[in-house]
Amino acid sequence: MANADKATRRILLLTTATTYRTQAFAEAALRLGVEVVTATDMPHELAEFWHEELGLRFNDLDQATEAIIAFAATKPLCALLAVDDSGSLLAAQASAALGLVHNSPAAAEAARNKYRMRTLLQKAAVASPPFRLCSTAEDIQVLAHEVCYPCVVKPLELSGSRGVIRANNPAECVAAIARLAELLHTLNPADEAQPFLIEDFIPGFEIALEGLLDDGQLHVLTLFDKPDPLDGPFFEETLYVTPSRLPADVQAAIAECAAQAAAALGLVVGPLHAELRVNEQGPWIVELAGRSIGGLCSQTLRFDEGMSLEELILRQACDLPLPLLQREQQARGVMMIPIPRAGMLACFEGVAEAEAVPGIEQVEITARLYYPLVPLPEGDSYLGFIFAQGDTPDEVEQALREAHRCLHFELKPTIPLLQLA
Repeated sequence: MANADKATRRILLLTTATTYRTQAFAEAALRLGVEVVTATDMPHELAEFWHEELGLRFNDLDQATEAIIAFAATKPLCALLAVDDSGSLLAAQASAALGLVHNSPAAAEAARNKYRMRTLLQKAAVASPPFRLCSTAEDIQVLAHEVCYPCVVKPLELSGSRGVIRANNPAECVAAIARLAELLHTLNPADEAQPFLIEDFIPGFEIALEGLLDDGQLHVLTLFDKPDPLDGPFFEETLYVTPSRLPADVQAAIAECAAQAAAALGLVVGPLHAELRVNEQGPWIVELAGRSIGGLCSQTLRFDEGMSLEELILRQACDLPLPLLQREQQARGVMMIPIPRAGMLACFEGVAEAEAVPGIEQVEITARLYYPLVPLPEGDSYLGFIFAQGDTPDEVEQALREAHRCLHFELKPTIPLLQLA
């Protein structure tokens, strides 16, 4: 790599105030002796108030890039990393301006924008759902009678299945579009008409691939089985279990499909997270992101000498030696605890009982008490995470399900602010 002087081991980490992931990268950097500077997606003035290291508006690409260039002039960087999708395009643009190794801005945009992604996958003949670009300004009654069913209505740039809704008929499609339009308007009230996709629903089961790209070559780090069916109407993920129990030939086909998809988008370096559906026709790409797995799920992954996923990513970014990219032999898994309904978390119990289940490593409740909770498709968080290990994936899955049954959450209706005045 031709990043920076090898004595310079400083990385700028693009993060958000609500992400789960910054701490894992900070801990990995400490182990490696790498300096990490965090740039948070917020105005500079607010960042100063909250004592954040650097505040940037990620959607103001040019201004944020100029700020990063000015920062790097006094504190040279060897790499920029985006923790979540929100900073991926800025990381690519600023890296290009600084001459740092990174995916191109065009590739980063393709991995973030689902319409661009689908277009490139279709052009490269990579198996992915047939799609149609639509707008909230269209007559949705007419639109709902022109698409095939079942279909999936989804936003162009949100992640984690947020805003993704299955429809089985025109009436459900109209309701799904209206619901998505309301969400998009809430997030971007200035935009009256907003684009979205309608895709064919692909039957089958889902699987996730975690990989690392190096000079265009995909190294598969692991495959996660998703034992719970994800057939809609919403697509809330719960269980991830590794290693996969799929036959070797199916796993090989999944890896090949993901590699072809990465090449089609132009992704060549860094972490890769792919979501695929598999049926009798083979694997289909659902999503592809130029980042690592979200939430706290990376805690399920350990590599040579106990190395974490974040440490692998930092090693590659800093041009440090990489070990054999082979996951430990032990089976592991995580359950992302879903939010059952909207409300405020008043209390929870059963954590000690859940952690006493054989195979359970930890139960971490991340939802804060008396803060509003919103389930999918509008929400973008979970109640917490359950982590398990075992000799086999079946043992891990069973432990996660049993631990989840031990947990009890009391949610109370959210009190409107006007009632508090």
